[in-house]
Amino acid sequence: MTEIPKTLEAAIAQSREATQAAIADGLTRLQVELVFPELKPMPVAQQFIEVFADLGSHIKVYFPDAGAAALARRDWGELPFEVRGIGEIKGKMQPDDQAFILVAPSSVEVVEVEKICEEAGDRPLIMLNPCLEDISTIGIGYAGRQLRERFLSTFETCYYLRPLEQAALLRCYPSPWQVWLENQDDYQLIAEVAQKPVGEDLDRLLAKETSENTDQPTTPPKTGFFKDLQRLLKALGQ
Repeated sequence: MTEIPKTLEAAIAQSREATQAAIADGLTRLQVELVFPELKPMPVAQQFIEVFADLGSHIKVYFPDAGAAALARRDWGELPFEVRGIGEIKGKMQPDDQAFILVAPSSVEVVEVEKICEEAGDRPLIMLNPCLEDISTIGIGYAGRQLRERFLSTFETCYYLRPLEQAALLRCYPSPWQVWLENQDDYQLIAEVAQKPVGEDLDRLLAKETSENTDQPTTPPKTGFFKDLQRLLKALGQ
């Protein structure tokens, strides 16, 4: 049974397992999201890439630009695989490339990202913490809808972890989307649904559980993993 991870490292390890399971089932366009506002993508990517450790030089890792790729190469040291910026000539795909990871691509690079995905064909391609639906860039109307229908809908979210107010939203392939509620000592699974619950749908799931427990004596929850992690990430980012 899928459980809420207790550390960031455990969450990344869980995301690797979900990715491997999805690829084993024949899925090739995958999305992995750890939705913490202060989370830096580079250290997450460094740990996540271990999912393809057996491929050695046959993977390519893309960052949004050449500068971010250069920083990764500097910080990660000698690597068996290539790390490039999206759009770099040196980062062009090769026939013997077997998998691709796009780290935090934004809506600014969406055209280049689509081209990379087309060129990848049926080879596995994972977007790690993408930010492709930036309203300020693509808008909230026709352009955004077209992007979702034409491109983003072709991806399977194999891993998603997002803290909510005393709750969490988790998807760890092949499990369905799960809503977890924080209690005194841990997190309790309160709902499983086939599609990602957002907006009013998510509110209803949380409200239903809360209303059912209003007559029961409650103890204020201890500070949970997500709050501790967000404080740590914020401190590290300052």
